[in-house]
Amino acid sequence: MSNSEGLPPAGLAWQVKRVTDVLIAAAGLVLLAPILLLLGLWIVVESGWPPLFTQTRVGKDGRLFRLYKFRTMVVGAQRLGAGLYFEKDDPRITSLGKFLRRYSLDELPQLWNVLVGDESLVGPRAMVPEIAEKLDARQRMRHRVSPGITGWAQINGRNTLTWSQRVVLDLYYIEHWSLLLDLRILALTIPSALTSAGVRVDQGAADVDDLGTSES
Repeated sequence: MSNSEGLPPAGLAWQVKRVTDVLIAAAGLVLLAPILLLLGLWIVVESGWPPLFTQTRVGKDGRLFRLYKFRTMVVGAQRLGAGLYFEKDDPRITSLGKFLRRYSLDELPQLWNVLVGDESLVGPRAMVPEIAEKLDARQRMRHRVSPGITGWAQINGRNTLTWSQRVVLDLYYIEHWSLLLDLRILALTIPSALTSAGVRVDQGAADVDDLGTSES
């Protein structure tokens, strides 16, 4: 489906997308529960409580929500070192955190965000409000759909792209959305995660996936 006016997808196909999100997220949380628990305990043993990192992000239609990830940096990282920004070989990233980031395992708690409707499995990455405020009118069209754990930008460069390049890809995704495109993105995300394609563990503040913050 091509949508040259940048309007949000609608209709039966869009409802199928939401049902699919719920079914996959619910199944994922149940099947991965032992792994999620193990990773959470590992984080606590290595670097203390809490095991999760939460942050306010911008969702569909500009609605704010709390995004959940496994914590990959030391507790209080935003008050240490480079503060809200990354630096090369950032010492605040834990040993386990580097592993989690490299294989995108830190994203797994977002299955809860998908289940409750904050996010979709596929869509533009959720931005922090400070960056979202800088978007122009056309760029803000990316917020007409639910943000996603993975997306068109994630399989077409990921952290090697600037945030403005990613927004262009986000808009392409919305304007050409279809269930088949979602399936294609999901299929390509798996090998991308396993091979760490486009991943930079110590990403710079200019990268959209970090959105200028010390936890991405």
